[in-house]
Parts: sequence; C-alpha cells; structure tokens
Amino acid sequence: MKLILLSPSHSVADEVPLVSEMLGLGLARFHVRKPGWSQDEIAAYVAGIPARYHARLVLHSHHALVSELGLGGVHLTAAARAALATRPPLRPGQTLSTSFHTLAEISQHRRRYDYVFLSPIFDSLSKEQYPAAFDLQAVAAVLRQLPRRTTYAPQVVALGGIEAHRLATVQQAGFAGAAVLGAVWQSSDPVAAFRGLQSIVGQPVAQ
Repeated sequence: MKLILLSPSHSVADEVPLVSEMLGLGLARFHVRKPGWSQDEIAAYVAGIPARYHARLVLHSHHALVSELGLGGVHLTAAARAALATRPPLRPGQTLSTSFHTLAEISQHRRRYDYVFLSPIFDSLSKEQYPAAFDLQAVAAVLRQLPRRTTYAPQVVALGGIEAHRLATVQQAGFAGAAVLGAVWQSSDPVAAFRGLQSIVGQPVAQ
C-alpha cells in the first residue's frame, strides 16, 4: 500500500530538513500544499530539499515549476480541475492527481489521473469540524467496481484522519494507499511518526 505525505498548510519549525529526512528514509511521494504561497516561496521551499528527491515532489499550486524544476507531478485542486480542458503536458514519470469528496466523482470522472485522493475518510486530524463523510462498505463496493471501467481504473488513496491504527481498515476497504498529514505533523517527532506508519504499510525503511 502506498504512503503519501502532505505538507502542512502553514510553516512548521525545521520543516524542510524534516521533509528531506523522511524522503531519505524512503518516502515515495510528498505533496507540497501551501495555499497562498507565491511561486517564489514554493521555489525556495523546493530548493531547500536535496535535488535527488525532487522527482518525488508533487505541487498543488504554481504548476509551471513542475516542468521547470523537474519535479514529480501536478496535483489539481477542484478549481484548477474545472478550469483545465485537457490533461496538462507532463514528462514520462511525472504524475497527475486530484482530490474528490464524493463516490460519484470517483465513478464518473473521465480525465486520466495516476491517482486520486478521496476524503475525508475519517474525522480530520488537521481540520476542525471536518468529519468523516463515507460508509466504508459503500466505498469498498465502488473500489471493487473500478477495475471494470472501460477507460482506466484510477488508483484511489484515502485521505482524512489517517492514523497508524486505521491503516489496516484502509487497506481492507481496497484503497491503493493512504495520504497522511496530521498524524505526522501534529506529532512531537514527525520523523518517528512517519517511520511508524511506514513500517505498518510495508514500505522499506532506509537505514
């Protein structure tokens, strides 16, 4: 099962060194989500991360930087998704992802994404009054049907309230992965929290 980490929307002390350390431990995908940040601020943030990890970084804004800096992918917000008529040009290996909040969107969308987030699966840890919105049995039924799509079967990643003790439930529901935010960034030791999640999903932990 894939493990994806999202950045906090606000700045955290030593955030860039912590992200770099987690990438060094094997984090395969890191989403840079900084609403309101300028392109120069995002570029400076990326520049603080060793270049060898740049292919694992996905941007939620200022998508021109993805090609310019050789990053890993583009994530479309709902507004960006609605404004985009076709799939953006991406190089081989770069990914396109988005976020959905209903099962209907998962079933009915037609643009080809490499993976999509579905949220909130559980009560959010990072957003107050953002409760779970899904019956996991209904989600599992939809995920079982996706391989029958005549176009393609998107990988669906669970987001929202993902903690260590919920990873088995996420996997049993049929999700391809889990995206975490609060479980790592609200910890007093984000790297240790990440290592714990990493060991549960079976990703190799770099020594």
